[in-house]
Amino acid sequence: MTFHAPTRAGQSVPKPTPPPGRLTATLALLSFVIPLSTDMYLPGFPAMVRDLSTDAAGVQLTLTAFLFGLAAGQLALGPLSDRYGRRKPILIGTGMCTLATALCAVAPSLELLTGLRFLMGFSGAAGVVVGRAVVSDVASGTAAARIFGMLMALGGIAPIVAPLAGGAIVNGSGGWRTVFWVLAGASALMFLAALLLVPESLPAEHRHAGGIGTTLKAAISVLTDRFYLGYTLAFCFASAALFCYIAASPFLLQNVLDLSVGEASMAFSVGAFTATASSAAATRLVSRYGSRPLLNTGLAALLVSSATALLVTATGNLNRVWALGLVGIGFLGLGQVFATATALALERVPHAAGTGSAVLGTLQSALGAAVAPLMGIAGDRTVMPLFLGMTGCALIATLAQWLTRQDPDLARRKR
Repeated sequence: MTFHAPTRAGQSVPKPTPPPGRLTATLALLSFVIPLSTDMYLPGFPAMVRDLSTDAAGVQLTLTAFLFGLAAGQLALGPLSDRYGRRKPILIGTGMCTLATALCAVAPSLELLTGLRFLMGFSGAAGVVVGRAVVSDVASGTAAARIFGMLMALGGIAPIVAPLAGGAIVNGSGGWRTVFWVLAGASALMFLAALLLVPESLPAEHRHAGGIGTTLKAAISVLTDRFYLGYTLAFCFASAALFCYIAASPFLLQNVLDLSVGEASMAFSVGAFTATASSAAATRLVSRYGSRPLLNTGLAALLVSSATALLVTATGNLNRVWALGLVGIGFLGLGQVFATATALALERVPHAAGTGSAVLGTLQSALGAAVAPLMGIAGDRTVMPLFLGMTGCALIATLAQWLTRQDPDLARRKR
């Protein structure tokens, strides 16, 4: 099965055929690598501190390494998919990710685990960055926004299940190392799904034939589109706010709010479910209201909830109701942002969808890697860095959105 891809820059882009449901489901499965690899081992953070003879910042470094690997992998594999097609990078990447994850389960030291987490992120990036490019190959406009919303909704199953499963494993006899064995099995399943169900969506005549020069030229053309850049920055800084929460949540929920491992896992899963439901709603709302209004609403919800949480924390009034309620509102906003910003950004660069996806994903992961270790600088019993980080990221995302206010594509298509 082969889909028709967009043409190169300067040529008209034919109306694409939407992908079948099984392809959308498979692409969602491939995107599971991020939430599974970041969320499933979170309940084991306190145990890892003890077992690896380190501190909170040391354990958070394993998350940072994964995110840096994810950034580097997307930067490398996205442009390669523009040159060699979508299918080969996905298969090679998911295969390597399976091996790296299995090695994480037996890593004897923090240093080796950190290095393997980088490799795990680099190889696992294939399913994420190339999957986004596949969507851009076969859909555009509100159709693409609906598909990205569906990917978020289906992909949202992973962050709901991951902390619950991780908490059950850590609380049981398995421990945090067993979590990585389970992740290795999940990665192997992703490889098989890609092998059997992901077709080549980029025909040979639409691939870039050049080497690094062509790749750099494509990257420059992407980065000089200020509307693409605005949507990308809005998406990436909103995502950075989420990574602030991911890195700090084990200590917020268990140490500050005094929840048990099981209760903390449940609280994290409820937040993930909120974002998933929001993305699912966006797939229906986008046809009625358009992508841009939903993006604005999501950013507003994220900024207001984060700033309010910062104020409540600064005044010493933070409790379970305030913390979980405000974080829930933020997750509602994130669901709207993730469902719309990606489609709006990639629609600006149909001639280099793989490169555009790589730039977006690389910046997203690099920002996540940068903010994650900052969440532990004040110790594991304060959350001021968390809400300062979330508020700052939400503010920058909102300001970045102003770069797109005169997007001619939106005016022409009335979206």
